[in-house]
Amino acid sequence: MTDGPTIALVDDDRNILTSVSLALQAEGFTTRVYADGAAGLKALLENPPDLAVVDIKMPRMDGMEMLRRLREKSDLPVIFLTSKDTEIDEALGLAMGADDYIGKPFSQRLLMERIRAVLRRTANRRNAGEDSGPAAEPLVRGGLEMDPARHRVRWNSRDVALTVTEFLILDALAQRPGFVKSRDQLMDVAYAHDSYVDDRTIDSHIKRLRKKFRAVDPTFKAIETLYGVGYRFDMED
Repeated sequence: MTDGPTIALVDDDRNILTSVSLALQAEGFTTRVYADGAAGLKALLENPPDLAVVDIKMPRMDGMEMLRRLREKSDLPVIFLTSKDTEIDEALGLAMGADDYIGKPFSQRLLMERIRAVLRRTANRRNAGEDSGPAAEPLVRGGLEMDPARHRVRWNSRDVALTVTEFLILDALAQRPGFVKSRDQLMDVAYAHDSYVDDRTIDSHIKRLRKKFRAVDPTFKAIETLYGVGYRFDMED
């Protein structure tokens, strides 16, 4: 029996429910599993876990509809799982209130790190609300606006939907414009120190960040690559 955070898994794939549940329990989490969206929604509202991992494509009620109904009554952290890999699904899911998004097939280790990242951010947000001091101020760098408390990003007044990991990487770069961050430094920001993540994962995140910003501004080039060194955020045209 574990005493760690409780993670609810909602997926119609029994193999995923079993394998992910066992992996989470091995890491000290408590798990609950639900095989469809309707059953999952009822359980999340009646007995909320600390976080839910929800498949988008399910019978009776898909993940999008489940999240829409959940957000009417709860701000429970949610990570989407999906076999789809389209920007539209990701942007829609995040805009509806998902906290992160990971495509199938996925590394269980990567899912663990996404779960921990969302739990840390949720805890920090709650602690900030309980503290008497002011909440973290939004970060403004040229056309970029980042609001950590609301996990909101805007570029030239247009919303850009980012995952938790993408947000952390962008924040690390934007904190000190013009200064270079190596891949190792960005991995330390985005992932726990005790996990192994290939440095090419950072390259993939950077590529997706650029793609999302260029979707709202085709001229976006504020994230620069310094080959063999790393990346930097540059506010100059």
